[in-house]
Amino acid sequence: MGKETAQKINKSRAIRRLVIWYKRNSAVTSIVDTAASSAATASNVAGNMVSSAGSVVTTASNVAGNVAGNVVSSAESVVNTASSVVSNASSIAKNTLQPLVFDPLKRLQNNDNILDKVEESQSKRIWIAVDGMGGDYAPGPILEGCLEAISRFPINIKFVGKIEKVKDAAKKIGLAELLENEIDNNRLELIDSGEPIGMNEEATAVRKRKHASINVAMDLVRNNKAEAVYSAGNSGAMMASAIFRIGRLKGIERPAIGALFPTRDQTRPVLVLDVGANTDCKPSYLHQFALLGNIYAKDVLQVQKPRIGLLNIGEEECKGNDLSLKTFELLSSEKSFDFGGNCEGRDVLSGSFDVVVCDGFTGNILLKFLESVGGVLLDILRSELPRGRRGKVGSAFLKSNLLRIKKRLDHAEHGGALLLGVNGICVIGHGSSKSLSVVSALRLAHSAVNHGVMDNLNQLQKLQVLNS
Repeated sequence: MGKETAQKINKSRAIRRLVIWYKRNSAVTSIVDTAASSAATASNVAGNMVSSAGSVVTTASNVAGNVAGNVVSSAESVVNTASSVVSNASSIAKNTLQPLVFDPLKRLQNNDNILDKVEESQSKRIWIAVDGMGGDYAPGPILEGCLEAISRFPINIKFVGKIEKVKDAAKKIGLAELLENEIDNNRLELIDSGEPIGMNEEATAVRKRKHASINVAMDLVRNNKAEAVYSAGNSGAMMASAIFRIGRLKGIERPAIGALFPTRDQTRPVLVLDVGANTDCKPSYLHQFALLGNIYAKDVLQVQKPRIGLLNIGEEECKGNDLSLKTFELLSSEKSFDFGGNCEGRDVLSGSFDVVVCDGFTGNILLKFLESVGGVLLDILRSELPRGRRGKVGSAFLKSNLLRIKKRLDHAEHGGALLLGVNGICVIGHGSSKSLSVVSALRLAHSAVNHGVMDNLNQLQKLQVLNS
């Protein structure tokens, strides 16, 4: 056997080992394909091509001489083509699965043109007050998100903050000219305010600092100069400001923060409330959370008959602590919504429920746990990949897919959560919100206004249970 022939046979074996490794890791690629449904067809084509390449390689190993060399060369070309197809598949998925994938309006859209037609049909742009100083990175990214949202949705922005700081931030990120243009077009207005309530400050600080940015923004809603308010600042301060400035809905004892969690069906998230506003709850609070969540799911998520679940340690009605048992009785006797029974922790993301209610202590733990899952899952999958050349090849196949899985599990990609139970539309953003999260949150605010959420929430006071 000549030296050249031996090299070609070794090349054939290397290609065959690559194909075998790829097949052995099919379980991982299957998980990724589930998350990247938009790339499924292209991935299948790539899989078939890789399989065909394996057959060609096998044939090549049984053919002698120059014929084997030619076939091996062809097989290598096919494998390279397959890799190119998978890369294109990842690109398609990346362009399709944008951070707004969990946006509540997603259920209403079969494609982007539908949303465009809805927005074009709006004869009146709505005003939204934005706490421009709230958030870890304010005011720059908040302003950037607002300017982007103005161009995409029929909204106008009253941007509240220290005007000099806002203008300086606009210059640093190259948006000074665009800011001035939107001000001239009467689509954005700068409202001067004092310093924001810090993330580490007590929520009651809003009572002492009347000119704090969140208070000024909330006053715009109270005085009917804005139809909704958004802040990525101190969520406790925002809740306190909402209660003191615009008040609670009649019959609602405690407002709740509702957060959207991902489910198996990416177009149908589950609303979990409360996720932090009320650490100590009574059964009547959780009953009211269910009523609020039911209306939200109908109006914003467009679920015709939302299924309500009570977060508990078991499905049986006899399970749980005293709070769970008494709440179960209240929810079971409620006729205004569809109560589906207890929801175990493993069922929250299953898609079996549209609304899950719990006390704020439990809900906040659940929320923070979910925040960590995406990153941990990514690290685990990375560590499971073989080291060396095979690991590098695997990473090339899976990298973009794994990042999309992480994004799907990140609740912050929704942009914000509604504070339900107060007499106005308030959207709370994540403290680390960047421009895309701000755009998503403002879209959520616009959706809530457009679907008449407040009108339906005000109807709750007619229920006998809230008047008793």
